[in-house]
Amino acid sequence: MRSMWKGSLSFGLVNIPVKMYTATESKDIRFNQLHSLCRTPIRYEKVCPACQRAVEPSEIVRGYQYERGHYVVFEDEELESFTERTSHTIDILRFVELREIDPIYYNKTYYLEPADTGGKAYALLQEALSMSGKIAVAKMTIRSKPTLAVVRVYHTLLALETIFYPDEIRDHTRLAAARAPVQEKELQMALSLIESLAEPFQPEDYQDERRLGLQELIEAKIRGREVVLVEPDAGDLPTLDLLAALQASLQAQEGRQGPEVRH
Repeated sequence: MRSMWKGSLSFGLVNIPVKMYTATESKDIRFNQLHSLCRTPIRYEKVCPACQRAVEPSEIVRGYQYERGHYVVFEDEELESFTERTSHTIDILRFVELREIDPIYYNKTYYLEPADTGGKAYALLQEALSMSGKIAVAKMTIRSKPTLAVVRVYHTLLALETIFYPDEIRDHTRLAAARAPVQEKELQMALSLIESLAEPFQPEDYQDERRLGLQELIEAKIRGREVVLVEPDAGDLPTLDLLAALQASLQAQEGRQGPEVRH
């Protein structure tokens, strides 16, 4: 794995050099949109509907919509003072019990690996966290944004998990809670059912059936040669009219099949 961040974990007066790695990855299968007639990937442009033309990046400014159809506009210079400078320190603020933080706060997980000179201090913090049963609340800057996080022991490493700020958690009290009376007999049956299905969590018992099924379908299409070949620089070619695109696609297909054998 390639580290995405290098810096130090600040623990009191101790700075522990660490490298940070993304701990999770999405394996969702993503599809590109192709033109159904010539199988060319669709190109997306930023277009102004009022001017009816493509807009260059230099013509784009940032706007905040404070009510429908009403914006206040900002120049980059106005926002610079709100952009945190890239920090290379994870500052531990305090230590808390793991059970004190509801899982709804957790966002994304990263692994922290000790750098070459940080092994001893890293091991000390790891052992202290394990023995105390506590986790560290910390603050850092990721991509110019101040981020709240927790640091905890995960197997043989320390893990950092970014967490949401309290005002980013939506208010659940606006939703209607169940108020139906619970019968004792029904409750006992529900508890018995829960107990009958209770067992230790084994992650390997679960898999994404949809993704695996799609992967099998993709591999079957590849084996059956239901394949469309697209030139690597197709996205940089000038726009062709429909007839020219169809003709180019047909010629390319004939070239892949080779000359026709006449009997």
